[in-house]
Amino acid sequence: MTSIDSRRLPEHIAIIMDGNGRWAKKKGLSRILGHQQGADAVREIVTASRDIGIRWLTLYAFSEENWKRPAHEVQALMKLLNRFLKKELEEMQENGIRLKTIGRTSRLPKRTRDILLDTIEKTSSNRQMTLTLALSYGGRQEILDAILKIAARVERGEMAADQITEQTVTDALYTSGMPDPDLLIRTSGEYRVSNFLLWQISYSEIYITPTLWPDFDKNEYLKAIQDYQKRDRRFGGTGAGSKE
Repeated sequence: MTSIDSRRLPEHIAIIMDGNGRWAKKKGLSRILGHQQGADAVREIVTASRDIGIRWLTLYAFSEENWKRPAHEVQALMKLLNRFLKKELEEMQENGIRLKTIGRTSRLPKRTRDILLDTIEKTSSNRQMTLTLALSYGGRQEILDAILKIAARVERGEMAADQITEQTVTDALYTSGMPDPDLLIRTSGEYRVSNFLLWQISYSEIYITPTLWPDFDKNEYLKAIQDYQKRDRRFGGTGAGSKE
């Protein structure tokens, strides 16, 4: 088992979970079965995160662009999400895991929204770890929504345009109150960020693995964290831990 330094853990890890469809195709299975196997990987990584002490975990579960997929696949993904939330609620409660969500969740089916909101409410007092699911999420859409929110404040006379700062934008994002990701992991070997947390990952360390998401287990996860721990995060400065 890969070992890590528990004193130098990233506070917040974000993951682009990619490769369910390719995993299924390689095995001659349907894409839906690939997504089901991917849900098992989610369960393993959430548990591993809680066990090793990660405080914030954000998973790119369903993008705005994913609505373009065939209707039967979208429907199956929503049913899978419903089952996952129902099944994992007890474990989230037992392990102090709070659920949050980011994205234009009003687009989700009513049943999914209801289950999601119920899980968020029931886990709201948990403090050991925060699991955030990005659902109907897009980074550009998030920034646009933030701009509209800030513009409305200016229009109402609550602030002047020249008072807008980076913190103003940060506070208007879906992720308000969350730390920026220290580590962004992408599975399946693709070298792109796919419209995910565009503002927030400005200084995130990026780890890309060819492993397809259903095969991304605890050991692969620890390898990513171990790689992160070898890096010198300069934040644009010249020395370890320095910031601009």
